[in-house]
Amino acid sequence: MALLLLDRAQLEVKTEGDTLALYEAGVRRGTVPIKLIDRCVIHGAQTRLDSGVLMKLAEAGATTVLMSPRSPRRVAIVLGAQHNDAAVRLAQAERVMNDAWCRQWALAVVRAKLARQRRTLRHLQDQRPDARKPLFDALESLGAILDGLNATAASLARAATAAPDDPVADLPTLESLRGFEGAAARAYFGGLAGVFAPALNFTGRNRRPPRDPVNVCLSLSYTMLHAQAVQMCITTGLDPLLGFYHRPAFGRESLASDLIEPLRAAVDLWVWQLLRERTLREEHFSLDKGACLLGKAGRAIYYAEWEKHNAPWQRWLRSQCQALARALRTQGEAWLQHPDQDDECDEA
Repeated sequence: MALLLLDRAQLEVKTEGDTLALYEAGVRRGTVPIKLIDRCVIHGAQTRLDSGVLMKLAEAGATTVLMSPRSPRRVAIVLGAQHNDAAVRLAQAERVMNDAWCRQWALAVVRAKLARQRRTLRHLQDQRPDARKPLFDALESLGAILDGLNATAASLARAATAAPDDPVADLPTLESLRGFEGAAARAYFGGLAGVFAPALNFTGRNRRPPRDPVNVCLSLSYTMLHAQAVQMCITTGLDPLLGFYHRPAFGRESLASDLIEPLRAAVDLWVWQLLRERTLREEHFSLDKGACLLGKAGRAIYYAEWEKHNAPWQRWLRSQCQALARALRTQGEAWLQHPDQDDECDEA
């Protein structure tokens, strides 16, 4: 399965049987079999297509993401057919209201995120011995926070073994975990700032809008990762809106936000390699009223590279969603009505 990028002026997309036909300025440029498309990304408002194209993509299970032409921000997403597993969503909704379970989940998410950040920093230490000082300082701060969380998790595991039926009173609150995560992020991005080329003007994380090439690539990558997490939630029967660490909020796919946290540092390392190897260069970016923009030539390179390296992250998201759905399904099935009861209600 592949990603289809639609990012050309005067591009029109039509359906022809089981393929998409691409026309540029009225000239037919080629076709793409729909069954090969897993995701479709449309940049800006210049591409023309009708509802039949979106319907064909959705029927094939492909996700269509509409991106803003001026920022690495998702404007809309069109998903394929949803998994009709009410049992999973019933149990998921119950878990969202279970404070102890949400805190356990959140502790696991934050520990996994910080562990991956530490792996990324250690890899950068090996690759950039000249940046030893900022990386060492970041690792010291990050390691202290992670070691504390690991000790808490180990203590909780021992307590649960001794009294498995008792609620775990010593679980960190979601607010305290966000505090640990924020402190770790400040140390982590302080370390990252020491390994990017000075010409990229990266001094730390910024967004809305991103003001340098590094932050443009980070924001775009997180957006792509989040859209894939939404897609995986839908295909496995989970509700992407119902998160446990990122609490449900209007218009936010909070579970997808939970799921991508442990992957962010892996994506950060890929962005560093993308810019270090000069696959993307300064000329692929421009500044407009303080906002840094990735141009069309740069976007073509970016998405091609994303598709080359994305498979492990996609597999990880799929396996996490499948495991969570399996764990929830058994609980939720007990709350489903028997099909015969539904039939009797319909007849009445």
